[in-house]
This record gives sequence, structure tokens and C-alpha cells, in this order.
Amino acid sequence: MSKTDLNEIVISREFNAPRELVFKVFTEAEHMAHWWGPKGFAMEVARLDLRPGGLFLYCMRSPNGQAMWGRFVYHEIVAPERVVFVNSFSDEQGGITPNPWLPNYPLEVLNTLTLTEQDGKTTFTLKGGPINATEEQINVFNSIRPNMEQGFKGTFDQLDEYLAKIIS
Repeated sequence: MSKTDLNEIVISREFNAPRELVFKVFTEAEHMAHWWGPKGFAMEVARLDLRPGGLFLYCMRSPNGQAMWGRFVYHEIVAPERVVFVNSFSDEQGGITPNPWLPNYPLEVLNTLTLTEQDGKTTFTLKGGPINATEEQINVFNSIRPNMEQGFKGTFDQLDEYLAKIIS
């Protein structure tokens, strides 16, 4: 099933940091481990191979210790302005698995990250939507849009704090 703009989420945030630095902290394992994921979760990077076809495999642990694996498969990288990747829940080996809380959530979400800079500040825009999804999966994706927006706000708050820490 093809994706339309109605089935996409767009999250945008401005950071007080140069574009090259924001790109770096989104594409290097040692940085991603400090801010990617829900607030309060511990992040572990198993692998990050930044190239088209490469894999970013990670584990997020909830405060109660529950592990949740995820992966990006990179499709396009144009440093420092654009990264296109497919995000999925996964197992420890990187195989695609259903969302552990919402089994009818799409298995694959195509994301495009664009970074634009003006006056030393970077606008980080993430646009994503289901691909290869059933109508039911698309409906589930759309039904949790407010939850995703809230989750990304927490993640971007962590990124903002991390950038402030490494810039100072």
C-alpha cells in the first residue's frame, strides 16, 4: 500500500547548535547512546553502520529493565543535510519484529530527516510514515500520532540537553 501525506507524522525542532554537530550526534553511536529514545530509558548501541544499506541496531531498556530492540536501515545519507532510513522494532540480531505493545503497528516506517541551518541554529525535521503496511497498520499508526509526538518531544528534549552539554 502506498503512503500519503495523511499517513505521515512530521516533527520539527530547532536546536541552538550548528548543523554539522546535530548531524554528527544523530549519526555516531557514541552520541546516539546519550539521547536517542524515550526519556528515562537506557540506550545501548549494538551496531551503527552509517552507509546506504547499513544498519543501526539498538536496545532501549525501560526503568524496570524491560528491553526493547529497534533498528534503522539506512537508504540515503547526504551529510550534513539529510538521512533517509526505515525504522522497525527488532530482535537482538536485527530481524524485524512486531511492536511489543501494539502488534498491529506497521513493521516498517520510512523516515526522512532533514537538517537546515540559519544563524548557527539547526532545524531538525523528521518526517515518517508506514511502508508496506496494511490498512489496519496505517490506522494504528495514525491513531497513536499524539503519543508519537509526545515521545519525540521527550527525545528531542534529551537531544537539546545533550547538545548544550557538549557545546559548553
